Amino acid sequence: MQTPVLATSFWNSLGHFFGDLAAVKPIPLLIALGLFALNLTIRSRAYFNTLRAAYPGEEIQWRRIWGAYVAAFGFNNIVPARGGDIIKLFLVHSSVRGSSYPAVASSFLVEAIFDFMIAIPVLIYASAIGVFPSLPDMKTLNAVDVQWLVTNPSRTLFLVTAIAVMVLLVFAVLSVRVKAFWQRVRQGLTIIFDRPRYFREVWLVQLAAWFAKAGAFWFMLTAFGIGANIHNVLLILACTAVATAVPIAPGGAGVQQALIVKVFATAAPATVVAAYSVGQQLAIAVFCFLLGLAALIFIFGFRSFGEVRRAGKEHREAQRS
Repeated sequence: MQTPVLATSFWNSLGHFFGDLAAVKPIPLLIALGLFALNLTIRSRAYFNTLRAAYPGEEIQWRRIWGAYVAAFGFNNIVPARGGDIIKLFLVHSSVRGSSYPAVASSFLVEAIFDFMIAIPVLIYASAIGVFPSLPDMKTLNAVDVQWLVTNPSRTLFLVTAIAVMVLLVFAVLSVRVKAFWQRVRQGLTIIFDRPRYFREVWLVQLAAWFAKAGAFWFMLTAFGIGANIHNVLLILACTAVATAVPIAPGGAGVQQALIVKVFATAAPATVVAAYSVGQQLAIAVFCFLLGLAALIFIFGFRSFGEVRRAGKEHREAQRS
């Protein structure tokens, strides 16, 4: 049974974290969280630029786009399968006059270009030095979501195929308005077709955010006594890249924890690595959740994530009727 092993690993790591809580350096931890907030803020600016290109005639408030961005990220850290993106979809749609759900949804894909481009060299580096597990070795990790995907390739293929069929069915239902639908999808991707502008207003901005994120992990490693250096930061970035690609658990927590324990097995004592694997995820999740909740309350006037989800559902149903 894999789940008890995973649960035991998590609770043991959590025990190590609280047991060594006094050893965590508070100043580097606070700097790390501040840099992580800076990372989200800069990325939200890149997304804001994407929306400005899609809706050049509309006045868009960066404050509301920032609020939608951090709220979605905060919610993604407590719910599986990137459920926070539904919140982001509604909040952005309500913040951009004249916007459509297909255009807003497709605009999410723009920032994935940079993420994919930067993840490739980072993963190549982590694999080349021999500490990162290969794809067949992924099934040995104590992460039930990765184990399921690797050990059940036929079911994974079936799942991917089923999703593709569902997407095709949705397009079939929308076939009467398919041309207008694709025009709206293309509208959300407008900035991609202007490569100089995309490079200047999105790619370079996301690069700045990536350096802020790397800095956050540098100070996070310092706070937990793992050892801050470029090598370790790149390994953490590789772990987060894989965790982001498998968003089954909230914030990719299970994958990320298992990878960190595996990758840093020889870099520090096992108890320290175990504490860090949970401590980093817990600190970022709590901080981002509170930041996102504050954005919902003070920018959008919602009192909870549940309230904004209900409002979004009611709004979509009203548009269908």
